[in-house]
Amino acid sequence: MAIQRVSSKWAKTNSLIKSDELSDYIPTTKRWSRDTLKQMLNDYRMVYVKPELGTFGNGVIRVENQDGHYTFQLGTRLRAFTSFEAMATALQASAIKSRSYLIQRGIHLLKHRKRRFDIRVMVQKNARNDWESTGIIGRLGHPSKIVTNYHSGGTPMTLERLMQTHLTASRISSLNSRLRKLGVSAAKQLQLDYPRLKEIGVDVAIDQSFKPWILEVNTLPDPFLFRKLPDKRVFRKIYRYALLYGRFRTARRK
Repeated sequence: MAIQRVSSKWAKTNSLIKSDELSDYIPTTKRWSRDTLKQMLNDYRMVYVKPELGTFGNGVIRVENQDGHYTFQLGTRLRAFTSFEAMATALQASAIKSRSYLIQRGIHLLKHRKRRFDIRVMVQKNARNDWESTGIIGRLGHPSKIVTNYHSGGTPMTLERLMQTHLTASRISSLNSRLRKLGVSAAKQLQLDYPRLKEIGVDVAIDQSFKPWILEVNTLPDPFLFRKLPDKRVFRKIYRYALLYGRFRTARRK
């Protein structure tokens, strides 16, 4: 049977928040409307507006309310407004249009050398048909962009390197374990609604108090990102598992 993929961010979020264990790790996420945007900006000051069906960080917009002065950034362009109505009208006309968008509470990401980063956790079915977190990699955002994706100019980097100025080695190890458990919990929860899942990529933000937040889950994760890690055993395991459940048909040459 074909490996199941789920494109809707809204559907995946609604699946995850059913879990009492996971709900505290999911930023408030709602469907786009001007009224909802206004309320969430009042509540959180910063939100991300993202297409329900987008990939690679395309179309993601950062919107902020700075004491009644409003900005939004799409790509490298930042626009400023003196009123909510002017900002929302421009946002609707230039980006949202008639497409389905979501609004997510903004998490202020930790930074490495003044650049934001987040974490991708690769979770796969292993030979025993159990979920296993097989790889963790950091994604250091392009200095002039709001997204961290490799396809948008992000730089892959180890968790240890990104966190070394924030946490001790032992606390980084604890965070690594926590992320792995969070990835497996997310996979198990999603499988309740989507039983033919075999792999997921969990995108995690680490906030200023070092709490992880699940930003979104990709059901067609890029395994080749993990070739960028210094430890080549990580990618070899990821590829081996992908062969087992049928994502790839042939073994790669050494």
